Amino acid sequence: PLERKRFYQNVSISQGEGGFEINLDHRKLKTPQGKLFTVPSEALAIAVATEWDSQKDTMKFYTMHLTTLCNTALDNPTQRNKTQLIRAAVKFLETDTVCYRVEEPGALAELQRNEWDPIVAWAEKRYNVKIGSSTSILGPNIPASTKETFISHLASYNVWALQGIEYVITQLKSLILSMGLIDRHITVEKAVLLSRLEEEYQIQRWGNVEWAHDYDLCELRARVAAGALFVHLCSESSTVKHKLLQD
Repeated sequence: PLERKRFYQNVSISQGEGGFEINLDHRKLKTPQGKLFTVPSEALAIAVATEWDSQKDTMKFYTMHLTTLCNTALDNPTQRNKTQLIRAAVKFLETDTVCYRVEEPGALAELQRNEWDPIVAWAEKRYNVKIGSSTSILGPNIPASTKETFISHLASYNVWALQGIEYVITQLKSLILSMGLIDRHITVEKAVLLSRLEEEYQIQRWGNVEWAHDYDLCELRARVAAGALFVHLCSESSTVKHKLLQD
């Protein structure tokens, strides 16, 4: 169900043998497959607990992006290992949003050059790779060495963080924008704007469907922000000395 009446009063976290657990009153949270909901860092546990604690009388599960990402990491419904997650992420380079350019209309082509060229240039310098762009429907010819470099870089992340990275990539339709965000080179707002550049151009030209555009934009920002936060919290090695603030 997408919504459910809130069935608990208090939310807390505790440390178990497998990591940090979420407690809803006296019950331990479990995944959709019935596994104990255990996360690798206290910081992530606090963030997830805050999602549950912030729900009102009616719980809206579709707003609980961190919880969903944890469930995916724990249940692994697609049964993929670390190598498969990395390969899936790097495959997005072949269809990366910022690499596909238009020739017409000229105003949009210029906008793409002005907005996308800097982030591509940053990625090429940051990772010492060649990416480029193309107006062909086939897209740019990404060198094998570039893919191998990204494979090697992504291998430095743990499996949980990789789940978050792939989630961000699927939202932005771009490995380059996702790495720019996760490396803190660009903000969530900037990453989302760059991923929707053509759509925003069309809206500026023709107008938008009232409320629908704003809702889609806010929802995408929320998902991307949650994914980026998830990556950083899953990469957190030190214990955070905080406790969940209760109202």
